[in-house]
Amino acid sequence: MADAAVPPNNADTPKGLALAVTAYVLWGFLPLYMKALAHIGPVEIVAHRVIWSVPVAGALLIALGRTGDLKAALQNPKMLGMACLTAALISLNWAIYIWAIASGNALDAALGYYINPLFSITLGAVLLREPLNKTQLIAVGLAAIGVLVLVLQAGRLPWAALGLMVSWGFYAFFKRSWPIGPNQGFLLEVLILLFPALVYVTWLGAEGAGHFGATGSDTLLLAAAGVVTAVPLLVYANGAKLVRLSTMGILQYIAPTMIFITAITFFGEQIDRGRMIAFPLIWAALVVYSIPMIRQMRAQA
Repeated sequence: MADAAVPPNNADTPKGLALAVTAYVLWGFLPLYMKALAHIGPVEIVAHRVIWSVPVAGALLIALGRTGDLKAALQNPKMLGMACLTAALISLNWAIYIWAIASGNALDAALGYYINPLFSITLGAVLLREPLNKTQLIAVGLAAIGVLVLVLQAGRLPWAALGLMVSWGFYAFFKRSWPIGPNQGFLLEVLILLFPALVYVTWLGAEGAGHFGATGSDTLLLAAAGVVTAVPLLVYANGAKLVRLSTMGILQYIAPTMIFITAITFFGEQIDRGRMIAFPLIWAALVVYSIPMIRQMRAQA
């Protein structure tokens, strides 16, 4: 899997579509893996995701012969500062997601990723002065009403959903300006997080509170965290460069839809009155948001 090139003539490529769909489907199955680790604390799981991602991402970069780009990034203070910021955001996103699945709030995780694209265009409008067209304004308004319904019905903010939305939205926002490829960028992030992750896991082991090595099943599941974490991210990053932005905008609904179905079918989470109103509003917002992208795709086909 080489660093992807820009799609010719701004067109979707078969390889790009295959990579993008694969990444979102893998993310859609992630709750099943996380539920198997529900008895382990989110911070410990994040630490193992970091530790075991390093050899996976490192082996890929060596195979691609792109280690020189990583060395250059490590010698660039501005690049390192930005990488520290995105590393903090992605680790926060992982921790919130893990907690949501383990605590029976997978529906909130789905909600967070459903409204994320609408948050991203709002970020663009606020921070980059990108004007919102009428369709986007309607979509953002419908999503905001959906969140308001959840707040009024539950009497509290859906913190997990909002946390996932904000952490991933800002992560994607800052990553867009990176001068290095996705494979190098991901390895740089996990290398920055590696030392604190190792310290934390070592401390847990010394206190007898760590789960790695406690049982065979926990050890295997935690060791698999590198593949589970790195592979979808790397597949997504490479696929995104081989398809149009509008296509990625449509495909990104695959993962939250799978999470939504998993939460109801396998985890037994209930759709209360607030969610019965809020989710259709947010789905309507996504339909409105997607209409221009679908039209663009049809025009360019």
